[in-house]
Amino acid sequence: MQTVRDIETLRDAVADLRSGGRTIAFVPTMGALHAGHMALVTEGKRRADHVVVSIFVNPKQFGANEDLSTYPRREAADARMLEEGGCALLWAPDAEIMYPQGFATNISVAGVSRDLDGAARPGHFDGVATVVAKLFNQVRPDVALFGEKDYQQLAIIRRMVRDLDLPIDIVGVPTQRDADGLALSSRNLYLSEEERRAARALPRALGEAASAIIDGTPVEDALEAAREKLAKAGFDPVDYVELRDAETLAPVALLDRPARLLTAAKIGRTRLIDNLAVTPAV
Repeated sequence: MQTVRDIETLRDAVADLRSGGRTIAFVPTMGALHAGHMALVTEGKRRADHVVVSIFVNPKQFGANEDLSTYPRREAADARMLEEGGCALLWAPDAEIMYPQGFATNISVAGVSRDLDGAARPGHFDGVATVVAKLFNQVRPDVALFGEKDYQQLAIIRRMVRDLDLPIDIVGVPTQRDADGLALSSRNLYLSEEERRAARALPRALGEAASAIIDGTPVEDALEAAREKLAKAGFDPVDYVELRDAETLAPVALLDRPARLLTAAKIGRTRLIDNLAVTPAV
């Protein structure tokens, strides 16, 4: 696996990978890799001839009171995982490469970014859209893979690619979970043992709410029950538990189309997100 840190070398390396008409799958990450990221790499190998992974802790998607300085950074261990997983190229630029002096461009995707995490973390999704657009332009992949755990992010990237006519196939890969049901996340590293045990209530509450809605329980009743279960388990605050249209993320009051049940809640100092697909019973 080749590790690249400057644009010129990246473009030469990508051109070599593309020789003979070969295709490229791309997995953008912020490092601290786990099995969820490696599932994206595995799917990328299935869909293209080569997989390129980026590691860049993007300062533009962290708010003033968020954890940029403490975000886990372990590039050497990540690189070993990627090489063992069959990644062809690691793109690992620093902030000066991504945002050189005078950088003044911002990409904002309206609608799908407006509420949920967009409301809880102002400016976050502008930072995500801007860096992903840059990464797409740098790597120019045929397909890009994102985890469904960050479902609102996935919806935003799909909207951006459609709106800007980018010739990239965006693939959502199902959320990977530990044996206790908790979605794999780099932020799980912040949880104490006690918080980790309590956090198991998050996927349970979502699963119970999804089943209730499918069985005909009024949507708001099921959502309120989930909020109460999370609060009882020690989550504070519970930012949201919402049922939204699977594509537009518009609120859904009646399950008459594919939807997504999404939540974000904080336990201790760690904010966790999760979601489940909710489809009308046939």
